[in-house]
Amino acid sequence: METPQKFNDLLQFIRQYPKVVVAYSGGVDSTFLLAASKEAIGSENVVGITMDAPSFPRYELEEAKNIAKSLGVEHIVLLNDEIEENIRFNPIDRCYHCKKMEFGSIINLARKMGIPVVFDGSNADDKSDYRPGQKALKELEVVSPLLELNFNKAEIREYSKMLNLPTWNKPAYACLYSRFPYNTEIKKEDLIKVEAAEKFLIEKGFRTIRVRCHGDLARIEILPAQLPQIVTPPLSEEIHNAFITFGFKYVTVDILGYRMGSFNKVFGIKPVES
Repeated sequence: METPQKFNDLLQFIRQYPKVVVAYSGGVDSTFLLAASKEAIGSENVVGITMDAPSFPRYELEEAKNIAKSLGVEHIVLLNDEIEENIRFNPIDRCYHCKKMEFGSIINLARKMGIPVVFDGSNADDKSDYRPGQKALKELEVVSPLLELNFNKAEIREYSKMLNLPTWNKPAYACLYSRFPYNTEIKKEDLIKVEAAEKFLIEKGFRTIRVRCHGDLARIEILPAQLPQIVTPPLSEEIHNAFITFGFKYVTVDILGYRMGSFNKVFGIKPVES
């Protein structure tokens, strides 16, 4: 099969750099970028760095490790097990502070390794939602090849399938901090129960899900077509009982289903160019 021109353009873009660090989460975008970087300049010239923060689920971390190993690319996990003070109370620009801290750490390590450039997996679709983190990436001079070449999520999935990447059909994901209303305190114990609740739902076959945390109340967002399934016994009873054991007191299902950035809509936040 002939390699599509746009993918060739991406490889050519990456070849500007003799060695790169990819900020790598194991998601659709960063996995594709890691694989493309390997294809462009060889595995010996690519390092994936993952931030292991409280907002990153254990099952996502293990999957990221396994994929990096299968690609034969060096993978480093940076540990940050604290919720930073300027993030703790979940300000509206939380993502800016989070990206500034996490990418600052990645850049510092990259420089110690003698690697002058850090890639991230931002893409064209990120322009359609509120993304204060983009400002931090620009300030830190992080390079976003998929955004530069106007790759959208559908194209990334298409080329990921072409490369036989296991993430090609993986649901979109956002860090666990996004499960909390703005201007409320994020606590480690709440992150743990959200992670457990989402993992439970994934294991029950619900792939595109969010468990929004409102203190003792869990608000489940799933695809609208799956709403009848999740509220029908005995599954509904099983989910309720499991969530109680995770630490919630009340379990609800959002009747509108999953919406990307639903808290942004509640708070009246509109997409902005950062």
